[in-house]
Amino acid sequence: MAGPAGGWSEPAPATSARSVLGGYRAYARRWVFLLVISLLSCSNATLWLSFAPVAGTIARHFLLSTEQLNWLSLVYLVVSIPSGVVAIWVLDSIGLRWATTLGTFLNFLGSVIRSMPSMVVSTQDPFVFLLGGQSICALAQTLVIFSPAKLAALWFPEHQRATANMIGTMSNPLGILVANLLSPILVKTEEDIPLMLGTYILPAGLTFLLATACLWESVPPTPPSVGAAQSTSLPFLAGLKLLTRNKAYITLAVCFGGGVGIFSSFSALLEQVLCVNGYSSEFAGLCGALFIMFGVLGAVALGLYVDRTKHFIEAVKIGLCLASLACVAFAVVSQLQGQTVVLAAVCSLLGFFGFAVAPVAMELAVECSFPVGEGAAAGLVFVLGQAEGVLIMVLLTSLTVRHAEPSVSTCRDGQGPLDWKVPMLLMAGLCVLFSCLLMLLFHTPYRRLQAEADASPSIQEDERPATAAALDHAPYLAATP
Repeated sequence: MAGPAGGWSEPAPATSARSVLGGYRAYARRWVFLLVISLLSCSNATLWLSFAPVAGTIARHFLLSTEQLNWLSLVYLVVSIPSGVVAIWVLDSIGLRWATTLGTFLNFLGSVIRSMPSMVVSTQDPFVFLLGGQSICALAQTLVIFSPAKLAALWFPEHQRATANMIGTMSNPLGILVANLLSPILVKTEEDIPLMLGTYILPAGLTFLLATACLWESVPPTPPSVGAAQSTSLPFLAGLKLLTRNKAYITLAVCFGGGVGIFSSFSALLEQVLCVNGYSSEFAGLCGALFIMFGVLGAVALGLYVDRTKHFIEAVKIGLCLASLACVAFAVVSQLQGQTVVLAAVCSLLGFFGFAVAPVAMELAVECSFPVGEGAAAGLVFVLGQAEGVLIMVLLTSLTVRHAEPSVSTCRDGQGPLDWKVPMLLMAGLCVLFSCLLMLLFHTPYRRLQAEADASPSIQEDERPATAAALDHAPYLAATP
């Protein structure tokens, strides 16, 4: 049985013997690894959406059209589709340490390149540098966005996996929160844009230094659990082939991936949607901040709950259904004027239910596809989500029409405001569709938990009962074809 890159390789009898002898161990430095991945994910997300909260000012300063401005966010989705497959191979074959270090370097390099139009006075076409820098940062995103599932599986014991995945995954929306709050604060006029671009370089550089100095190995010397010892037991191509034949996994990837695409579009287009009806960029930033803030709170609560109960399926299905209701409410309320309190509440609920599902869905992807590598299982969900995000964002923006600028509009791109009524209703309809499909079609056993229950109980940092009791709550334990 092949272990993770740079990791263990032992036959199944040795795994059982190791458990009996108490050979499983959780190392304290796993938290350092989680810190680096979390900082990288947070920094990368701030770079992704740092332009969106101050879209009008950016457009005027660099003489960008609305389409060019949207591409500074959309390029993340486009680049991640082909590079995501390569990133999956890097994670499962080269190793988590080198994937993380490379990601921190690309993230830092991209942050510097996109700042060059403000550093070099004679820049002929600032859009080239802005888009180039964003593209390199997008490459870094593919190396970190589904790393938390891999890290949780390789370094953390069973009772901490969902929590570790939650911390790493929620660092990405936390970065979006920082961008929504910090960009409007830093950019009051066009002269403040160089300050904003330079500020976002600092955390990217710090993360690169931490990764270089503090990450020594991709896997711990001794695995923390049975699942970790059996991790990435299938070759890369064989694992991908197995995923394409797993109906439950495909259903989860399509439906949750669609949700990722919708939430990405929501974050990137929020300011443009709200300015038409008189809401300021500061209020749009506040709504984005509430969206993320309550999402992080929801993810913490749900992650701790799932770690104790292992109710992955129920949590994902109920969370997506409630998020769909909030999305419908936003589609309606966002087209009304003077509804600041209601809009803030709706954005909070949308984040609370929607973002809370993300880390649990990544864990569920690993559970229903075991023994396929965690990088492939979580990565294909992300890649498909980015592809769906591109289609959804292009579709939403193509359905907008310009109309005579009303007196209440606060849009500052120098052109007539866009009518977002039809695109927002379509977004809500897609969200409801994906939730219904997941409710009706998704059924799966918890394969990794079953494998760990079949083996001897692992001995870890903290004494915990075996996962067999948790499996009493897991439906469909019989293996599926």
